[in-house]
Amino acid sequence: MAGGQLSDAGGGRDAALDWLYGRDEDLERRGIRQTRHGGDGPSLVTTVDWLDGITTLFPKETVERLQRDAVERYQIHDVVTDPAVLARIEPNPTLLKAVLRTKHLMNPDVLLLARRIVETVVRQLMERLATQVRHAFSGARSRNASRFKVARNFDIRRTLRANLSHYQPQERKVYVETAYFVARTRRHLDQWQVILLVDQSGSMTGSVIHSAVTAACLWGLPGVKTHLVAFDTAVVDLTADVDDPVELLMKVQLGGGTDIAQAVAYGAGLIEQPRRAILVLISDLYEGTGGSERLVRLVGDLAGQGTKVLCLAALDEDADPAFDRDLGQRLADAGAAVGAMTPGELAAFVAEQVGR
Repeated sequence: MAGGQLSDAGGGRDAALDWLYGRDEDLERRGIRQTRHGGDGPSLVTTVDWLDGITTLFPKETVERLQRDAVERYQIHDVVTDPAVLARIEPNPTLLKAVLRTKHLMNPDVLLLARRIVETVVRQLMERLATQVRHAFSGARSRNASRFKVARNFDIRRTLRANLSHYQPQERKVYVETAYFVARTRRHLDQWQVILLVDQSGSMTGSVIHSAVTAACLWGLPGVKTHLVAFDTAVVDLTADVDDPVELLMKVQLGGGTDIAQAVAYGAGLIEQPRRAILVLISDLYEGTGGSERLVRLVGDLAGQGTKVLCLAALDEDADPAFDRDLGQRLADAGAAVGAMTPGELAAFVAEQVGR
């Protein structure tokens, strides 16, 4: 700045950033923390003042980043536990995660305000995923010939195969003598079970949220029977609340130990027809009870009986897997598919299996 003084707006931005990032201990260790001087803007002291200030000083994307750092990096919990703050804040996925982590600290009045964040973000996620699910489950077309020879029923693959003998290399064209059309009716869908087993440990918060939303979108679809089970060292069957993901998430208790084998054993007990079941284990696979041998054996048994087993280290929009790769490899060797998916990709996988 060549010694120049900041404008009022510039000084406000500087003060807002210093209120948050000035508490970083690394600044002192590096010897660069210093008293800042800016314009004549008001000092931002409380969390409420800071939140009010940044919404006018920065664009929406920056505001969301600052809020995320306040909650996740600096653990400023009053962002989601102070009624005055909750009344001002714009709901977003980061704040939803923070609410789920801190709701046990909230009194009933604060919890009521926090629920607004849960409801708003869940509704936004539901709207996005529901579109993907409807597309995935739009109904596989029957391969029966259609009497209605209209463009939307045109079977391009069968037509090309049947008319390849009429290909003219010089013109690089296929002349169609016989065109084929398919019926748009859905095939009969036999019942499939989709069993979602979700690790409640703190690192899996994003996957817990998206599992609840995914289960709600799959609920009631033709040919699909959905179960949702949360676990740590205990197993809680949340299937009765699947149609209300907000209520479901408010019941989730994040944190605690992990007994993955016990959860898989519970899921296995829910299976009605092994060859028409998809068991989705959503966990970072860090088994906390020393039951990895039992877990591998259970997964091997499930795969051996024809059940499709997915071990997802992440089920969220980023699908960025972080998991115990040694155990993941052992589960893959036992017959599971191991990796990560977005909720839309999982819905498409389920639709592909159901529509076969």
